[in-house]
Amino acid sequence: MKKILLVLLTAASFSACNEGKKSETKPETAMTSNTAFSTLLEDYYEEGLQLNPVSATTAGDSRFNDQFPNTLSEAYRTKLRTYYTSYKEKLNAFSSKDLSETEQMSKAILEWECNINLETMSFNKDKYLPIDQMWSVNLFMGQLASGASAQPFKTVADYTNWLQRLEGYLEWLKNAETNMREGIQQGYVLPKSLIVKVLPQLKEMTEPNLDNHLFYSPIKNFPDSFSNTEKQELTEAYTRIINDKLIPAYQSLHDFMATDYLEAGRESSGIAETPEGEAYYQHQIKLYTTTNMTAAEIHQLGLDEVARITMEMEKVKNEVGYEGDLKSFFNYVRNNKELMPYKTPKEIIDNFNAIHETMKPKLNVLFDQKPKTPFEVRQTEAFRENSASAEYNPGSVDGTRPGIFYTPIPDATKYNVYSDESLFLHEAIPGHHYQISLTQENEKLPKFRKTLWYSGYGEGWALYSESLGKELGLYTDPYQYFGMLGAEMHRAVRLVVDTGLHSKGWTREEAIQYSLENEAESEAGITSEIERYMANPGQALSYKIGQLKIQELRKKSKEALGDQFSISEFHNQVLATGCVPLALLEDKIERWIEEKL
Repeated sequence: MKKILLVLLTAASFSACNEGKKSETKPETAMTSNTAFSTLLEDYYEEGLQLNPVSATTAGDSRFNDQFPNTLSEAYRTKLRTYYTSYKEKLNAFSSKDLSETEQMSKAILEWECNINLETMSFNKDKYLPIDQMWSVNLFMGQLASGASAQPFKTVADYTNWLQRLEGYLEWLKNAETNMREGIQQGYVLPKSLIVKVLPQLKEMTEPNLDNHLFYSPIKNFPDSFSNTEKQELTEAYTRIINDKLIPAYQSLHDFMATDYLEAGRESSGIAETPEGEAYYQHQIKLYTTTNMTAAEIHQLGLDEVARITMEMEKVKNEVGYEGDLKSFFNYVRNNKELMPYKTPKEIIDNFNAIHETMKPKLNVLFDQKPKTPFEVRQTEAFRENSASAEYNPGSVDGTRPGIFYTPIPDATKYNVYSDESLFLHEAIPGHHYQISLTQENEKLPKFRKTLWYSGYGEGWALYSESLGKELGLYTDPYQYFGMLGAEMHRAVRLVVDTGLHSKGWTREEAIQYSLENEAESEAGITSEIERYMANPGQALSYKIGQLKIQELRKKSKEALGDQFSISEFHNQVLATGCVPLALLEDKIERWIEEKL
């Protein structure tokens, strides 16, 4: 699941699953809710929405749909720093002995939130490197502008809200260019290989023919209820802002990045080559894995996992009767035309829906709690399809907007299906869709916990979900099972190459070569992945670290509980707290085991 870091609320964005249906590890009947503490949590959430109004929109809260704060300004950063500092101080007024167990968990999470975000703000990376080819605000704003995402375009007020939001976004774009110019002087600049990927994304937004401009899309899709006068006024307003402001802003940014910025671009690949780079990378490890592991420890873990998974891959290679070595088998799988059976994107979408139908009976065994939020599979929008990965976008908190699994299909005839089952389990069901929607639907969670995202937990759960394929009636085809192993290998390789790039001085080319030698992804796909890690150090580590922790907790629970162990109950317990740092999840499962015994 790709996360858009809209502001410096780096750990707080989207979420994971369900607490209310099962109680936490200790009954709370003897302790009533602490009203003052509940008010604190509500205030924290409300102030957070005002600071991050786009996150409010993605959660389905429309109160701030006209706002887009300049998150790059010093005034905003000061306001955000005060926000976290003040709530950290307010937490000290509450003793854990006066709080229920759920409230104690909320206190621990909120303390983590304040600390990790203040730590993030102590670094300058986000200030001087606000734009990249995959993670940055401008890409998410394109999704909203399409009219097919979280920003609503159903009423005249919706249309005017977007115009106001664009004014704030234009200020952000201008500030981004200013900061990047200063970043050149301060030693913060993107690698050249990433800059050249950003340029066509910016260039596309300078399209002079409005009928082909992404930001003009809402005008081409007016609701029938609009009067002719309303349509005319809105058309004129959108035409003015796109022609007079938006296109010039994108043109200015494009021209700067294509000349001065590209010339200053780094030849190096890792974040260690920037000021405070080593310390920043250790912070990113903590942020994304929610552990205190070192880069060296993670690198070795990755090497060990690559070796283990390689042995499993060898078994599949032998099962299908392939006589060459594993590396040549990767190429065989990549280029096997029998694994590229489709001609249209619709056929690919239909296949994902068929996977869902196949596993529905087994889902009832492994999960006795399922989300009410609707779910859809869609093709990734054309403007970002060539550089996008498959991803999940959460539904609204109230469940009225569906969760959406986006899959890029630049050329359906070259789409290889060998990993589709594991991909669906991860990005859709029971991965991100179950985890996120169940949390958002849980009425016992405070609001701020419904929209949290910790990558170690969230991506760890999604990767763990891939391992459930055989239990869900999938992976009967050895190539699909190889696809699962390939997906797991992909995450193991990430441990090696991400730490290699950012702590061991590896070049982009060395990281690409290591990946090519150890997994079956295409060279184009691997190149895109390596550049993804270059843009957002540490994020790629979260998947495997989280998966291994959940698998460890399942094994520990089963061994300790014996006949009392229920897989659906275990899944309830893992999902019950929503997204949490892994140490808090481990404490919770250990308390659950003790209570059961």
